[in-house]
Amino acid sequence: MINSLVLAYLGDAVYEIYIREYLINKGINKVNNLQKEAIKYVSAKGQCKFVTKMLEDNFLTEEEKQVFLRARNYKSNSHPKNTDILTYKHATGFEAVIGYLKLNNKEERIRDIINYCIEGD
Repeated sequence: MINSLVLAYLGDAVYEIYIREYLINKGINKVNNLQKEAIKYVSAKGQCKFVTKMLEDNFLTEEEKQVFLRARNYKSNSHPKNTDILTYKHATGFEAVIGYLKLNNKEERIRDIINYCIEGD
């Protein structure tokens, strides 16, 4: 088992690349505008919103839920100053799911999750 925070570290990078590609393909061509749009998706608040909806809709598989819960419940002594601890933990769980899927070569499932987030916005 890989450390949950390591999964989240990878998941954060993978998720951000997908979102950046989506925004560029959407036709946004100014970096400042790209950054403003990306925040809706890649911020802890945005990720918390998406993963909460996924859980309500039973969108995640049982395996993905277990990865999420393990990461969300991971004991951490710090969190960013711009968000509360619960939001941060949910975002960490979300990122860990993406990282887990990436390490297990489940690219199609990653795209399903990204599309869910994009369509749900």
